[in-house]
Amino acid sequence: MTFAEELEYLRQQTPLTRAVADRVCARDLRGVRVAFAVHLDIKTVPVVEAVVRAGAEVFVVTCNPATVRDEVCGYLQGCGAQVRAHAGMPEAAWRDSLAWALEQRPHFLCEMGGELAYRAAHDPRDVRAGMEATGTGVQRLRAVDLPFPVLDWNALPLKEGLHNRYMVGLVTWTTFLHVARVTLYGKRVLVVGYGPVGQGVAEYARLLGAIPLVAELSPDRRLLARHAGCEVLALEDALPTAHVVVTATGRERVLRDEHFARLRDGAFLLNVGHSNRELDTDALRRYPTRTLRPHVEEVRLPHGRVYLLAGGAMFNLAAGPGDPYDAFDLTSAILLAGLAHLLDSGPAYPPGLHPMPREVELEVAALATRLRAEG
Repeated sequence: MTFAEELEYLRQQTPLTRAVADRVCARDLRGVRVAFAVHLDIKTVPVVEAVVRAGAEVFVVTCNPATVRDEVCGYLQGCGAQVRAHAGMPEAAWRDSLAWALEQRPHFLCEMGGELAYRAAHDPRDVRAGMEATGTGVQRLRAVDLPFPVLDWNALPLKEGLHNRYMVGLVTWTTFLHVARVTLYGKRVLVVGYGPVGQGVAEYARLLGAIPLVAELSPDRRLLARHAGCEVLALEDALPTAHVVVTATGRERVLRDEHFARLRDGAFLLNVGHSNRELDTDALRRYPTRTLRPHVEEVRLPHGRVYLLAGGAMFNLAAGPGDPYDAFDLTSAILLAGLAHLLDSGPAYPPGLHPMPREVELEVAALATRLRAEG
């Protein structure tokens, strides 16, 4: 399948996004500058494309170098966006691209991970408002004094529930079965972090025959895990017993050298949190490493071997397809509707983090219901 054929098929499977995109395309955004820092996966194309076609000047960088598709970058450039990203770009080039995006003096930021807003907090230039799509980004932005408003749409119930929990959990394990070529049957799967993403990962692991374990610092989430039938343990106690370890915290260096020393021989390591640095891969690669198959590296620790998947990057996207098209249809439609709200009303909010209004989500949900009724 060519990229053009794949994009055509995507459009066929995302009618809700098409409907919201048509509304955005009908706007007059000439003179508006928008910077995107997002996963450059094919499912992002309709979102960026709609803003370009409305007349805005658009600058695109990636939020994660491990999830870039060069065909997507080329297509967006062909549409009129300015793109600084390529597959496999090194860390230094990625950081330079973030600086470049802000040098274009955008008025609005649309991001996953908060990288642009975090930097702009110290030098806002022309930034009027932004929006953030991830728990990782929200955590980062809470730590700075934002001189402009940022709308958090990650916490909207439909996004948090359907995407963060169900879809990430589902695709994590379908990708694992394809990449690792082993099942979860009877395996002890340790989920580190029991937010919405971790909850979905643990739940789907159970459905595939695993015994779910949870390591979580928050008392309320530990209680939720127990009520869901998970075995809740301290991280240090859980690691030696786990056949598969999944990080889902959105924080950096959650597992470090002292943790790797506790892993059982033959354990699989993967990350589904936003940060590529949840696993300290620099520490892992001090040991002998070899690639066994695509996205599977064997690391020879002093006490045995472990398998690192997708280099510690976001596994469901770096090694897999991410959300199915029809499921992401709702997510991208909410993103576009939220962006329209940001352009209209964002600058009227006071500086700081604010929840995206539920009205944005409810309007999209009503449109989804109507489209379904129409067949």
